[in-house]
Amino acid sequence: MKRVALVTGGGRGIGLGISRALLAEGFELAFCGVRPEPEVASLTELRTSGTVHYFQADIGRKDDRLGLVDGVVSKYGRIDLLVNNAGVAPTERLDLLDATEESYDRVMNINLKGSHFLTQLAAKAMVAQTRGANDLRGMIVFVSSISATVPSTNRGEYCISKAGMSMAARLWSVRLADEAIVVYEVRPGVTMTDMTSRVKEKYDALISDGLLLQRRWGLPEDVGKAVAMLARGDLAYSTGQVLSIDGGLTRTVL
Repeated sequence: MKRVALVTGGGRGIGLGISRALLAEGFELAFCGVRPEPEVASLTELRTSGTVHYFQADIGRKDDRLGLVDGVVSKYGRIDLLVNNAGVAPTERLDLLDATEESYDRVMNINLKGSHFLTQLAAKAMVAQTRGANDLRGMIVFVSSISATVPSTNRGEYCISKAGMSMAARLWSVRLADEAIVVYEVRPGVTMTDMTSRVKEKYDALISDGLLLQRRWGLPEDVGKAVAMLARGDLAYSTGQVLSIDGGLTRTVL
């Protein structure tokens, strides 16, 4: 029986790196995004690597979350892995003294509320299904960010949302342990995606000046490999743990 993975925001950036890695591991893949299917450029590529189904869904919306989980279970019969990857940055980077409630609500609604309550729905589906590989009913991975612990005062709402995701991962790891569901948090660092393209020159200079122990940008495939490692069960006796995929940024001495 092939295992089924649901990756939110799995069609671009870090999510695409994760989708590719999980298909290479033999998963059947469901992923979601807010764009209509014809606008998902990566879909054709992903379908050359395995069984893939796209769901148009905004995880910040309750009805979309319900429809997403119901759709995956209807399509595949189960969910073995949920990767909470979808997230947004503030539309405009503003100092804490100028940041708006509207921006805060948007970022928190998608990054934190959306992933938390999608996890609730997926976990209920996992509890109801038979155990699969390694005697697990399922696995959940929260893709947070180094911003969970590294403050950026011009995008405070993003940092707060990722710190909240980190606690959500810990909470769910405790609650779901007796249900044979393991939970992890993966924290990417400075990663080359559409989201970071606007600050490329800034981070090119910082990386050159020694911001990271490994002096290069992180790539979506770096995060994909980490999630694939977890999905294989390589760290099976470590639920609740955090993997920092950040080139040593959070180990540098400032």
